[in-house]
Parts: sequence; C-alpha cells; structure tokens
Amino acid sequence: MSKSYDYFTQSSSDSQFDDFSKQADSTMTNFLVVSVVLGVVSTIATVAIVYAIINCLKKAGGAIPEYARIANSDYNSQQSSQKKHEHHISVTPEPYFIHSQQPQFATVERFLSNMAREKPHRFSREDIENLTERCSTILGSGGYGVVFKGILPDGIPVAVKVLTSHNSGDTKRMEEQFMAEVSTIGRTYHANLVTLYGFCFDPTMMALVYEYMENGSLNKLLFDEHREIEWGKLHDIAVGTAKGIAYLHEGCKQTIIHYDIKPENVLLDGNLNPKVADFGLAKLCNKENSKVTMSGGRGTLGYSAPEIWHRNFPVTRKCDVYSYGILLFEIVGRRRHFDKKVTESRQWLPRWTWEMHKNNELEVMLALCGIEEKHKAKAYRMCIVALLCVQHSPDARPLMSDVVKMLEGSMEIPQTPQNPFRDLETIPENSSTMYSESDEESVMSGFERVMSEIIRHQSRHETSEIELATI
Repeated sequence: MSKSYDYFTQSSSDSQFDDFSKQADSTMTNFLVVSVVLGVVSTIATVAIVYAIINCLKKAGGAIPEYARIANSDYNSQQSSQKKHEHHISVTPEPYFIHSQQPQFATVERFLSNMAREKPHRFSREDIENLTERCSTILGSGGYGVVFKGILPDGIPVAVKVLTSHNSGDTKRMEEQFMAEVSTIGRTYHANLVTLYGFCFDPTMMALVYEYMENGSLNKLLFDEHREIEWGKLHDIAVGTAKGIAYLHEGCKQTIIHYDIKPENVLLDGNLNPKVADFGLAKLCNKENSKVTMSGGRGTLGYSAPEIWHRNFPVTRKCDVYSYGILLFEIVGRRRHFDKKVTESRQWLPRWTWEMHKNNELEVMLALCGIEEKHKAKAYRMCIVALLCVQHSPDARPLMSDVVKMLEGSMEIPQTPQNPFRDLETIPENSSTMYSESDEESVMSGFERVMSEIIRHQSRHETSEIELATI
C-alpha cells in the first residue's frame, strides 16, 4: 500500500513539471517572436524616417542662397588646399565688378565714392560757366563779388560765389577770403553749417560753390515786416545757430573762429533750418592756444566784440559768443539791435534789455516786443543768455556748448548776469580804439562814442546793405 502511494505521488509530480516546462517554453517562444517582429518594425520605421529627412533636405536645398552653399567636392577641395598651404596663404582680390554675385565689393566702392564726394571738389572755369549757364541768374552781390544760381549735373541746386577785385589791394583781400573759406568750412560737416561743395581757382576766376538755401538769410526773416513766422520757430533757429557755432569752437580738430556772426550770415533752408555761412574772415587756431593776435579789427561794427577793435589785443573764440548774443537780442525783438527811430531808452536793444532786467520789468519788454504768453518763458531765458553772451570781459561769457544747453533748458543758467556795459561806459578818453576818430569824439564818454559810431554805421547800412544771404 505504501509503495503504491509513493508511485502515485511521484507520477503526479512529474506530470506537473512537464506541464510547467511546456508552458515556459511556449512563453519564451512567444517572447522571441514578438521581439523579432518589433525589431524588424523598428528598423523599417527608422529607415523610412531617415529616407524622408534626406528627401526633404534635397528638396529644400534650392532655397538656400548660392553664396551660403558649398558643394562637397568644393569643400573637400578647400580643405585639401588649406592643409597644403596653411602657412603660405595668399589672397589677391579681383575687381569688384567681376564678381557681381558678391555685393559687398560694390557697397564698399559706393561708400568710398561718397566719402570722396564729401570733400570739396575742384571745378574748372568751364565747369562754373556750365553749371551757372554762363552766370545767367544773379542771386546777390556785394563788395566780395557776385553770387549766381547753378545746377550740378545730378540736379542739385547750388549758389556760386564768384570773387571779384578792382585793384591790387582787393586781390590780396580776395585771396585771403578764398583761402579762409576753403580751409575752414571745407573741412567741416554739420547740419547747422552751410556745405561747401567745391571751388574754382583759375588765373581768371576764383569761385566757391555752396549748397543753395531756399529761404535766404535770417535778416530777411527778422526784419521784413511782411514775413510772418511762428515765434517758436525763431527759438529753434536760435538753438540751431548756436549748435553750428559750438561745433566750430569745440567739435572740430582745430578751433574755428568765425569773426562775423550776424543775421546776414545765417542762412535758412526750405524747412527754415539755420546754417552758419560766410567764412571769409574765419581763422583756424589750435585748441591748446586759442588766442589770436590781430593787428586790426574785423567783422561788422555793432556785432563785433569790444576786444576785436583793440590793437594787438588777444582775441579768442569768445568774440563769436558776443556776436551771437547780439544776434539773440535781435531774434527776441525781431528788430535791429540799434534803431534810432524809437525812443532813446529803447534805441540800443542790448542796453534796453539790461535796464528792464535790472528793474524786474523784463516781461513788460517781452510784451512790447509782441511775444505771446505761451512763449514768454523761452524768450525770458533767451534774454538772460544774451546778456551773459555780451559781457564785456571775454572770460565772463559762456561757452557756446553751454549756450545750447541753457537755451534748450537742459542746463540751468549758472549765474545772474552782471551789467555788461559798466566797463564800456568808463573807457578812458585816450583809449586807442577805432572809435577815436576826431578831437570832438575824444571828449565823449566811451558809451556815447560807441553809440555815435553805431548810428553812422546804421545809416550806411540802410542805404547800402550788403547781402551775403544768397550763398
């Protein structure tokens, strides 16, 4: 009985083992089959994706600019060449017009061409006659010569100032003026300076070719009663003019002193943007030593600084600051700085402005000048800046760059102006200035002598006004 039980038990165990073994084999077989199938499917999918990417790249290749694509053979050739000559690289550029597919060469050439055109061009006499149609249209004339209208070959209008002389003395003066203009304005570029396009220096002609300014000079705008202009634009003109002078003094490699700042020498383009012109009296000086010793006066009486008329007196760029101050008074008042037709206390505009400021009545003066309430704050600032500019001592006058900042309101006025005329009123009777022309004048006070000379000059100016505005 015991043996039968053992046999039965053993038989049952073997049967269970065989069943498990068969089941495990079946599972393993199924796993292997599934793995093989997944591997095949994955491989096929990978190949399909790679093929699709390659096909897309081939189709997109045409969209890549030619200058950005390098063929494999070219690339390999370049690599081989670089390895062979990596220590002996030699580049020999060919003319830009041969490689039209390389636009950078043409761009650089245009840049260099524009740079060359910015320098004053030398015209021949025949060129001047052609562009002015043989000097057919006169824009203005004066003691310096005649200004004609011209057209450059590219259609740009110009003003051609032909210098003239009547004797040997005039010839020397004319040559000095020619050299002064070419050496100063010819080396500058600023939005508020007139552009010198070129010149002609010929045995039979000396001429200067400037940009044409449609609206003429500032004096026509200020003193012509029939020309209306919004006062805010006058403020812009004052600021722009100051910027041009500041560039001459501080923005150039060498300081340029203009010596003749006045409304006639401020020109206006089609948008009434101001540009300083007429550099016939200008001088270059080093920034380190900006003093110029002069043996005689220059400029225009009434606009020239007091130190200009002292013999052998060192003159600096501050003389332009003085002249600009006088110009600023005229812009505020829209009248000449001296007018003998008004009451005596108002005849000399700078002195009247000082008296009104001293008595805290400057706003009254602005109202009498016709300035509206909305503009009075700017006009008041302009008057104070003008008083600072005409201080008798050059050292007391501000730099033109500071004048710009004060007018624009970005810089507060640093000080209250002193009486600009206290030194002028106490000039010694034997002072060697141009005002001592007779024994009668020698017994006058300095102020009276100045006023007397200005009155005489104003009378001459009214009957024979020199127009420099058309250049």
